[in-house]
Amino acid sequence: MKENAHKFSVAPMMDWTDRHCRMFHRQLTRHALLYTEMVTALAIRHGDRERLLGFSPAEHPVALQIGGSAPPLLAEAAKWGEDYGYAEINLNVGCPSDRVQNGRFGACLMAEPELVRDCLGEMRHAVRLPVTVKCRIGIDDQDEEEDFTRFVETVMQAGVSTFIVHARKAWLKGLSPKENREVPPLNYGRVHRLKQRHPELTVVINGGIGSLEEAGEQLKHVDGVMLGRAAYNTPWLLHEVDHRFFGAAAEEVSPVDIVARMKPYVAEQLEKGVWLQNITRHMLGLFHGLPGGRLWRRVLSEEASRPGAGLDVLDKAVEQVASRLKPHAIAAE
Repeated sequence: MKENAHKFSVAPMMDWTDRHCRMFHRQLTRHALLYTEMVTALAIRHGDRERLLGFSPAEHPVALQIGGSAPPLLAEAAKWGEDYGYAEINLNVGCPSDRVQNGRFGACLMAEPELVRDCLGEMRHAVRLPVTVKCRIGIDDQDEEEDFTRFVETVMQAGVSTFIVHARKAWLKGLSPKENREVPPLNYGRVHRLKQRHPELTVVINGGIGSLEEAGEQLKHVDGVMLGRAAYNTPWLLHEVDHRFFGAAAEEVSPVDIVARMKPYVAEQLEKGVWLQNITRHMLGLFHGLPGGRLWRRVLSEEASRPGAGLDVLDKAVEQVASRLKPHAIAAE
């Protein structure tokens, strides 16, 4: 299996993987590929681009995920992403929400592979960056073998060679987005067969992978793994990614050290008027499973939301856990 930039990545997640979340994750791993929340091409054209696209160079490598279905508009949005300095542009063909469907993008585009091909083709012609696609293995009553094969082989005609595949169907009627992450059965074997059928592609698997051990097993079959909820809810697991998957030297670090690394960024954002809660909400799971973890969450949940909350809240939360942590407890994680 070839080495590649997609060997380990953190999934794009609406309302979660904003710039504060990505900066936090970057303190835990230098090499994992991070993704933005999905940003619609229409919003990029008409909205506040700095708010939508701005990010710190310290977040790199970071990819921009775009939603839309109009090829010229997507090409324009991709060019803006390139101008802002992203490492990759990704097209969302996997989100099942009603709002996304009403806008004719996300998972419903699995039914229109020719349109997806045309969208990605114009995006590729507009930028020099890698252009990738994130999709499902199908929607509704589509056949997971025949229809998914047709989708992939049609989209490949645009020259796209990286497919990030959530290994579940999306059920567009009757299930909420949350249920679509849990209810349709996982079919990892279908993604593995995609790699077997097209060894020239970079195939990244996503969906239900809950640990680095599971990620390592998946890498026996595909080029990369993408973790979503596991990386967000138990972020401490990310501190092993560089050593385990990218060959970096093992780092002696504790969750308390990660908080210390975040403090300069937090201070900078507070000076800009950002509320502390907007940053610390992404950090609630840092001490998950460790002594004092509940106290850490309680302090941040109760005090970071008050007007004027500052670094003293972080310091207080750390005090609740630092004395309870033992080196062997951290190492065990």
